[in-house]
Amino acid sequence: MRWLTEAELDSWLSVVRVITWLPWSIDQQLRRDSDLAIVEYQVLAMLSGSPERTMRMSSLAEVTNASLSRLSHLVKRLEARGLVRREPDPADGRFTNAILTGQGFQTLAAAAPGHVAHVRSLVIDVLSPEQLRRLGLAADRIMSRIDTSEIN
Repeated sequence: MRWLTEAELDSWLSVVRVITWLPWSIDQQLRRDSDLAIVEYQVLAMLSGSPERTMRMSSLAEVTNASLSRLSHLVKRLEARGLVRREPDPADGRFTNAILTGQGFQTLAAAAPGHVAHVRSLVIDVLSPEQLRRLGLAADRIMSRIDTSEIN
């Protein structure tokens, strides 16, 4: 067992604070300004960037890191608000598609400027372009380890 050095521990605790507080802060801004939770915004954003604003629920669960059960409950709430609808996949009826409605797209479009401004103020504008590039590369390296971890 290799314990963390003091410098490693300091860096690790900084990462823990960021991964804890950054999503919370973004969620708070979205809830306050747009009545959307961060995961709801992510679902709407993923759908908006998909062909015909449609994705299979299983694919949507994967890209939002939600279980299919959790995503189903979330999409049900979004359906009740008129932001998303579900239909059987015409290519394979065993699957269900989530489809972004016009109202859902308008909600996302209205939420996006405030969301981007908040992300910019918290992350983008406090880093130089080189620091941001390096942060992205470091995040990609960490994600590749997460993706190949035996635990996952």
